Amino acid sequence: MTSRTAKQIHLIERPAGMPGHEHFRLVEVDLPEPGEGEALVENRYMSVDPYMRGRMRADAVYAAPFQLNAPMYGGAVGEVVESRDPSLKPGDIVLNFAAWQDRFVAKASHLRRLEPFDRERISLYLGALGMPGMTAYVGLRKFGEPKEGETVFVSAASGAVGANVCQIAKQQGCRVVGSVGSEAKAEWLRDECGVDATINYRTCGSLTRALSAAAPDGVDVYFENVGGDHLQAAINVMNPFGRIVACGMISGYNNSEPVPGPNNLMYIVGKKLRIQGFIISDHEDLRPDFEKDMSQWIIDGRIRIRETVYEGVENAVDAFLALFSGENFGKMVVRF
Repeated sequence: MTSRTAKQIHLIERPAGMPGHEHFRLVEVDLPEPGEGEALVENRYMSVDPYMRGRMRADAVYAAPFQLNAPMYGGAVGEVVESRDPSLKPGDIVLNFAAWQDRFVAKASHLRRLEPFDRERISLYLGALGMPGMTAYVGLRKFGEPKEGETVFVSAASGAVGANVCQIAKQQGCRVVGSVGSEAKAEWLRDECGVDATINYRTCGSLTRALSAAAPDGVDVYFENVGGDHLQAAINVMNPFGRIVACGMISGYNNSEPVPGPNNLMYIVGKKLRIQGFIISDHEDLRPDFEKDMSQWIIDGRIRIRETVYEGVENAVDAFLALFSGENFGKMVVRF
């Protein structure tokens, strides 16, 4: 008999700085039977992403804030177990936005049925074939506009977005420099992903000196995931008419008060730099191109993928907190 009890993670208090377990609660609820046009879905994987920290603020930056004492949400992949809509049947794999819970009832129109090329790898639709992969694809190609022979610098380069940026840039014929927080991540980028040079920001001392050494001809495109010292170093080393693609700034996500920014912003004028921020939800028109290209690259082995997997909805908060200590290697997901 299908279970109608769901485990959910609720946000019960808005964190002022670094979140902790005291800001969340594991709740069990009874679900209703699916009505007409609805389906009962059991999630198989949920995505854990840094942007979720912004939605915990009352003044959320990326999108509407999470509500208190209600299940949080985000990208997930699940399997239909009951359906009262002709477009879905039991066993269908669906992409949904009902993360942070192991099962749920939703309108079929809110679910996207997938036809995965490998049912054993459906978590890819939360990573390289999902929001992070599309963020890398659109951000680099549309706003970075890399040209063959140019140098691309990527911060958080082994992460869910960064690793894809590095590999797409290599396919564009660019020289790639990646910044990471461990030697194991640096080695993977060089040996598996073809990155030309890596910087361990925890041990390198001056980021500007390290980047200057890794990119002796300067940086033409900087894919910004970190902010702070990384942005300052990139601006210092960038070539005239360089492009900065502002995707995220994880170094400041948990600051309770704003901190001073780079002190070299005048170089934006002198070097004639372009800084472009973007949110991937504004670029759905590019999804068909992304899915066509990325799926083929994965099948061909041209995109290497790493995941960190936590088990069970009860460990989802641990997975989220690990994003800010650098414990994740590649895409962070929770398997149910």
